[in-house]
Amino acid sequence: MSGSKNRETLKNNPKVKQHKLLKTPGSIYAWPMGIWFTVYFVFPLLIIVIYSFLKRGLYGGVTWEFSLEAYKQIFNPNYGIILLRTLNISLISTLITIIIALPCGYAIARSRHQTFFLILIIIPFWTNSLIRIFAWMSILSNDGIVNSLLLQLGLIKEPLQLLYNQNAVILVSVYMYLPYAILPIFTTIDKFDFSLLEASRDLGTTKLGSMIKVLLPNIKSGIVTAIIFTFIPIFGAYTVPLLVGGKDSYMLGNIIVDQVNKTRNWPLASAFSMIITIISMVGVLWMLQSNKKDSQLNNLSKRMGE
Repeated sequence: MSGSKNRETLKNNPKVKQHKLLKTPGSIYAWPMGIWFTVYFVFPLLIIVIYSFLKRGLYGGVTWEFSLEAYKQIFNPNYGIILLRTLNISLISTLITIIIALPCGYAIARSRHQTFFLILIIIPFWTNSLIRIFAWMSILSNDGIVNSLLLQLGLIKEPLQLLYNQNAVILVSVYMYLPYAILPIFTTIDKFDFSLLEASRDLGTTKLGSMIKVLLPNIKSGIVTAIIFTFIPIFGAYTVPLLVGGKDSYMLGNIIVDQVNKTRNWPLASAFSMIITIISMVGVLWMLQSNKKDSQLNNLSKRMGE
């Protein structure tokens, strides 16, 4: 009895409560972020999930009756073609972005002027994305910089159709999301132990072979992060294909916007949004799993080194 009384006295002691609060301040700091995350992410996502299982309203909106009609409409062959087109454009854009970002990230990590080059990469973020897209439109248009230069040089007799096609969408998408790929790749390469490359060359591996067999596996987490940061925004993009794309560049993001604003089929728009959300979640889980494996391998190598 006396022991239980002492425990209750300790629990009610204000100094003990204060000590517990000081011992776990993280939980206090996490509350505002948790509330913000719930209000601005969980609730909107929950609304989209609910709307995707409702009936379309006669004049827009939804009717509060359970229905799978929106998900049945997704399997329409016309929507299937758009989905495959979206995947194709997203994959090609992501592949080109990663191919460009790898040497850029490596060069910055090995440079003595890292800060200067990082500022150059971040500078485009200071300009509105619409302005950057319109700048590319002025470059690629029939009377733009590229066509004017080619005409003056006599390389072409009439302007090339550089705008309003899939190639224009891919080009502008690569430009728009290249910084998102360079930064995580640079971060992982900057932490890499370059003595491993020298050791592999001493063992007879060529310079290219050491890059492929030693460098790339050790920066896998940065590459995965770059892929996720590039593929997911392009997959759900709306502005780029709308402004620089043509009829053959209509993508999933355009369907969602048109279904909300023009057709006013909110359940179908929500169902397509769920596709993007699921793909995004799979990508994030893949990134987290990759980072977890890399951290485990790094901890193991540190223990072996000790």
